[in-house]
Amino acid sequence: MGRTLVIGDIHGGLKALQQVFERAEVMDDDQLIFLGDYVDGWSESSQVIRFLIELSKKQECIFIKGNHDAWAEDWLSAGTGPEVWLFNGGQSTVESYADFSHQDKEIHLDFFREMKNYHVDSRNRLFIHAGYSSMHGPEKEVYSSNYRWDRTLWETAAAMDKKLSKNSELYPKRLLLYHEIFIGHTPTLYIGSKTPVNKANIWNMDTGAAFTGALSVMDIETKECWQSDALPLLYPDEKGRNV
Repeated sequence: MGRTLVIGDIHGGLKALQQVFERAEVMDDDQLIFLGDYVDGWSESSQVIRFLIELSKKQECIFIKGNHDAWAEDWLSAGTGPEVWLFNGGQSTVESYADFSHQDKEIHLDFFREMKNYHVDSRNRLFIHAGYSSMHGPEKEVYSSNYRWDRTLWETAAAMDKKLSKNSELYPKRLLLYHEIFIGHTPTLYIGSKTPVNKANIWNMDTGAAFTGALSVMDIETKECWQSDALPLLYPDEKGRNV
């Protein structure tokens, strides 16, 4: 068995995904855990999905569903999408499917439908796109949309006093449920970091690939990290979500 690698938000950046895989020297026996938001941003959203479908045929992959993936799934199913999605990268996704047949779109729709809301491994490590609000963990979440939208888990960890003991009554109970938590969704660029950030027991892997940042891959055991070039360098004629 090879490494277990966790991958941050891709947002249509196939060039970044292929580049960072080369830099991380990804092998067929590596387990890959993707944290969601594969689409919406750069011009190759449908190509990212096609790449991931083929990748999953040769090695173990776990695909978590992000909020942008849920939007894209709805569009592939119904043929329409909300304006808020189109203005937040969805238009580039629609355009990337322009030459796809109905049959090919159905294959991609099945892929979106099969994505997981979250994953917990044998060492009690949680992998989820955004977070959860329930004090009893994501399996007790009332609103499933929180898996893809919740920012309070990350905000709680980011605002914590580093000196706070896990034995303290003030220590957030949600964070005590898991050994480690890996998330995406909220770019680390927002707190001035271009690399994955660790707060409490949470690792935020969204290093802003949708905007001016890079795509990141991390070995969950060693915490060794690899990054692509910044996405605007790989797509110099595009804006991504920098609108």
